[in-house]
Amino acid sequence: MAVDLQASAPSSPFPSPPLSPVPEKILANNNAFQYQGDLDKVKRQLGRQHIQMIAIAGCIGTGLFFGLGEILALTGPLGALLVYLHVSTVVYATIMSIGEMGAFAPISGSVIHYVARWLDPAAGFALGWNYCYYAAIAIPLEITALTAFVSFWDSNPNHTAIYVAATVVGLFIINLFGVRWFGNSEVVFATLKILLAITLIIGGLVISLGGGPNHDRIGFRYWKDPGPMVSTLEPGAAGRFLGLLVAIVPAAYSVSGFELIAIGAAESVQPRTNIIRAMKFVVFRLVFFFLCSVIIVGMLIPSNYPDLSSLSPFVLAFELAGVKVLPSIINAIIILSAYSSANTCVFTASRILYGLAVQKQGPKIFTTCTQSGLPWVAVVVAGMFSLLAFMTVSAGASTVFNWFVSLSTMCGLIGWTVINITYLRYYYGLKLHGIVPRGIYRSPLQPYAAMWAIFWSIFYILISGISVFWTFSASSFIASYINLPVILCLYVGYKVYHKTKMQPLAELDFISHIPTLEETGDEALLLEKVPLLQQMGIV
Repeated sequence: MAVDLQASAPSSPFPSPPLSPVPEKILANNNAFQYQGDLDKVKRQLGRQHIQMIAIAGCIGTGLFFGLGEILALTGPLGALLVYLHVSTVVYATIMSIGEMGAFAPISGSVIHYVARWLDPAAGFALGWNYCYYAAIAIPLEITALTAFVSFWDSNPNHTAIYVAATVVGLFIINLFGVRWFGNSEVVFATLKILLAITLIIGGLVISLGGGPNHDRIGFRYWKDPGPMVSTLEPGAAGRFLGLLVAIVPAAYSVSGFELIAIGAAESVQPRTNIIRAMKFVVFRLVFFFLCSVIIVGMLIPSNYPDLSSLSPFVLAFELAGVKVLPSIINAIIILSAYSSANTCVFTASRILYGLAVQKQGPKIFTTCTQSGLPWVAVVVAGMFSLLAFMTVSAGASTVFNWFVSLSTMCGLIGWTVINITYLRYYYGLKLHGIVPRGIYRSPLQPYAAMWAIFWSIFYILISGISVFWTFSASSFIASYINLPVILCLYVGYKVYHKTKMQPLAELDFISHIPTLEETGDEALLLEKVPLLQQMGIV
């Protein structure tokens, strides 16, 4: 039902804004973007706990538990902290952009729909397939990391295919049983991840203060020797700066995945309320889990430790401290973490395929759903990408992991750039139309936060393959930059074929197929929030 979000609560303190231009007229002028609401058959079956936990489970994974060792080896403990701090500001800005748009329009396709609707249908098409590829590539990436963790117990390379096959079968089973099965499984996995991260942080702090079996008080010893920063590619200060640049790709990968907040909106109960809460919780995740983990690992492991980039730094830290049983327990939970992240990626890739098909930017067969609302064709196709993990049988897990990280990270950085550009169009479009979304969270840092994210995302893209210019490798160069010409070809090809154009801000559609707050069960957001001090009668 196409109605004005702001027209549903007379008691709101905001005046009713003027309506946008007639949606049918807009779509007639730009028929390449067609949202087929009659084909959108997914059902809202994910609750608040599901959205919160999916946002956590999709973000805390191999990037933190496995990739942090590589970043420490490249930059040293202080360098790793600086890299994560900077990347986190870009992530935070992008979270605010995607969270606001997702709360305004919780519909299938989410970010792809917003880009096609408020930027350019060709950009939405290119970004949609870019994100589909991003999520699909992340599936074998997580499985590859899982096999590397298993080698902690079983180093026989002939068994790798068995572990890959078992993981693939498990992914299909959970995702084909329905969204409730997926959501409940992610609640369990996310709980284990949170408990593991908290245990690692507290346990690491205890060991650094001399509470381990050897009672060695480590403190910041490794910040002095081998030092707070490491030179990479070049000696001296130039090498330390280059180390920061090289570490950006694995750092950006490790904090990516927050887009899941919006992608699950179409299948969640009270999507606006839950998206806003999940968005704020992801910020806490960035500060607590990642930054604290970086500090603790930098205290426990020297950055020049051999093979640091091929092992989990957390398992290694407790093993070096002389703890006997805990490393195996940690490794087991990290394996479940990798499986959870792969599970989330199958869900994400399938919903992106479904969203593209609903917008007539993908094959119609992907809209096929079961009676319970499961897009099973899209799930099967997305799950097929897990078979790429069998590449680890012929190539080393560490090599394949780095290829997939480069491919996946570039897709994510392109997505961050386009999302924030779309947000600026959304922000200034609402302002031009005089629309003030009632009950929808709006950050006071916008639109400047989006501008900050755009600048640095483009910078990250340009320097993502910087190391290949010192030690050239054709495979590494292709993995670092191949996505740029691919997404450009998708954009130009679709634009030329469909003759799409970027709509003026005055003609942007902020009405059609956007449910009201009452229709999504979010009417409580219309209630005026009274400050605590005012409730107490102090002011």
